[in-house]
Amino acid sequence: MQTYFLIAAALLYVVCAVLPARQATLIAAVTGLAWVLHGITLSFDVMEPGSLRIGFATMASSALWISVGAYWLENRNFQLDGLRRMVMPCAAISVALEALFPGALVSLEGRSGMLPWHIAIATLAYSTLTIAAFHAVLMALQESRLHTRSERAGFLWAALDQLPALLTMEKLLFRMIGLGFLLLSLTVLSGVVFSEELFGRALKWDHKSVFTLLSWLLFASLLAGRHFRGWRGKTALSFTLAGFATLLLAYVGSRFVMEVVLHRGFA
Repeated sequence: MQTYFLIAAALLYVVCAVLPARQATLIAAVTGLAWVLHGITLSFDVMEPGSLRIGFATMASSALWISVGAYWLENRNFQLDGLRRMVMPCAAISVALEALFPGALVSLEGRSGMLPWHIAIATLAYSTLTIAAFHAVLMALQESRLHTRSERAGFLWAALDQLPALLTMEKLLFRMIGLGFLLLSLTVLSGVVFSEELFGRALKWDHKSVFTLLSWLLFASLLAGRHFRGWRGKTALSFTLAGFATLLLAYVGSRFVMEVVLHRGFA
């Protein structure tokens, strides 16, 4: 049954990606159904009695699941069709990866009670900043289209023409970054508490900690620059994508190397 749900969710995401923008009601219905099926498969995969399943695919799938939900909610207030064209194929790929790379079961016995909360907050932070990164790419494409005034056809270019004005997109971007930064700060804080309980020191200096803190500094610099110096445009987009790429290396990228390249379990 779980396999059928995975296949159905992936196919529905693909269908949602290619539906014409005029089919708004159908798009919303297909997105909602795919999102529910995706969530059911995640609950089966991640939650086990007395343990959690952790891996790069489940983490990426969880992030895209929340990103699809965020898109669905935001799309009710703003026309974000270009975002749909980017998020839905990535969500379909994440569902397929979840089936191919199930990750490893981690027993919660003897571990800190902070671990599930830390993972949940980290997933929310990754998800919020993932959709912010998609949003930043859309803004870069939108700005490029405005400057080049290309007559190229295609569903992506047509979707870009239907996006809100760049100023509105920028406000949405910084709203998502602000929320993502708050969640990332809670991730760092909960990680410090979790590390102290489990390892007896406030912070374990491994690649995850270093990349997470570097990402936190990049987003903090961006928000400070926005507040005090009015940063926007290419500067804001560069910091957003750099912060997201660094955060990706902190967990999903490193887990991919551990599981797929080195064939090692949870660490």
